[in-house]
Amino acid sequence: MSRPKVAFFDFTSCEGCQLTVLDALQTHPELLDAVEIVQFREAMSEKGEDYLIAFVEGSLARPADEERLRGIREKAGILVALGSCAHIGGVNAIRNRQPLEKVRKHVYGEKWEWFDAYEARPASAAVKVDFFIPGCPIDRSEFLEVVTALLLGRQPKIRDYPLCVECKLKENVCLYDKGKSCLGPIIRAGCGAICPTYGDGCEGCRGLITNPNINAAEDVLKEHGLSVKEIMAQMDMFGTYQMMEMEGVGHD
Repeated sequence: MSRPKVAFFDFTSCEGCQLTVLDALQTHPELLDAVEIVQFREAMSEKGEDYLIAFVEGSLARPADEERLRGIREKAGILVALGSCAHIGGVNAIRNRQPLEKVRKHVYGEKWEWFDAYEARPASAAVKVDFFIPGCPIDRSEFLEVVTALLLGRQPKIRDYPLCVECKLKENVCLYDKGKSCLGPIIRAGCGAICPTYGDGCEGCRGLITNPNINAAEDVLKEHGLSVKEIMAQMDMFGTYQMMEMEGVGHD
């Protein structure tokens, strides 16, 4: 019986999510017996063009990226966005708050016109994304859960409730009660609340939950004497693209 063929592709990113995949494969080598990896630049030089499942890491940063991604989408039966950049635009989208010409000149200097670029965006802005694995980087356990579900023909279940739930399950003292700020009330759970557990507020790398209660989150901030404007600005670390969509700001 033939094994499903899987390919990994990278766009604008640090490739940390792919490194997490490699770590997961080292601790769960049985996955290598369940699939046939035909492309994975981080791990192999061979390149097969026939694949059923495509994992895509990184945001789209130039028009040529869209053309390449569409080609991947046409060949893949299933396309999975891997990590924050592919899922919600990620850190790269921070630049979208600035005029693109200004950003290009800052990065490329006097030869800025030589390099093509546009506002950073997630994979879903160009093609249909079947599933996503959030986070920066992704959680290896969640990656294994998604792959297992796909191989069994099941719908992967990505958490869609606030991070605060995981904090409560861990019996963490709320960071707001410690005079700190945290995006937990509106950010997708699934990371085990790792940042709040170690005393750092959530910065939103897993993206907004579906239908986030922004008004309730603002009430929490006001209750603790914190600035709504300041805390929402923290969303720009990973969630600029999502926030600009909520604000009704268009993308080129």
